Amino acid sequence: MDRQTMAVEAAHAGAELAAELFRTSLDVETKASATDYVTEADTGSQRRIVERIADAYPDDAIVGEEGDQRKRLRDGETAWVIDPIDGTTNYVRGIPFWATSVAAVVDGETVAAANSLPALDEVYHAGTDGVTHDGDAATVSDTADLETSVVAPTLRYGREHGDAYGSLLGTLSPAVGDVRRLGSAQTALSLVAGGHVDAALGVVASHPWDTVAGVHLIRQAGGRVTDLTGEPWTPRSEGLVASNGRIHDDLLALLS
Repeated sequence: MDRQTMAVEAAHAGAELAAELFRTSLDVETKASATDYVTEADTGSQRRIVERIADAYPDDAIVGEEGDQRKRLRDGETAWVIDPIDGTTNYVRGIPFWATSVAAVVDGETVAAANSLPALDEVYHAGTDGVTHDGDAATVSDTADLETSVVAPTLRYGREHGDAYGSLLGTLSPAVGDVRRLGSAQTALSLVAGGHVDAALGVVASHPWDTVAGVHLIRQAGGRVTDLTGEPWTPRSEGLVASNGRIHDDLLALLS
């Protein structure tokens, strides 16, 4: 089984379990902060994804959000990057914007990615020749005017990043057409890849499971992803600007 097919199947398997438990009574615990949630759905979904991948690719590394999985990618390795439920706060509160995300990285390059949004009944996936959204080819939007663009601030903005988020909103709001904070980075990045949102960006540090799959989808859909200085984005970048490409330079100038 090739890695794109594996990414789709593993994401579907994890999303299926998470969807079964969505809007049911769950035991909810917290991690780093009072709003950094983890549930039995997170751990069960990740376990199911890891089992699928390990059966097909037993020698590949796993980088995952939950449990004792490794948290960072290493240079030159082949690895899978997993987020069983990206947007757990949404999930816990019954908001349908959450994603099960799986990506495969070979020698530093993402070669496959799948984001399943089961509560919305949508799946985005890509190998190295374009993006598929629910069976159809997907491309980024053609919006070229910042004043009519829809931009999604993304990555986690907890109380510890209150100033950063407030400053970002103050910068964006007067300049763009509208701002959408969806509460799930992979959902926002998927919507950029599908042409529904024109850009997604973050000014705080990110985790691989919040970004790698969605970044690959956007690039494969014809978009552009950089750090805040305009250099090509990598999992080690500080900040992320992901757009349809047409408004990218304007966004960089605005953020600078």
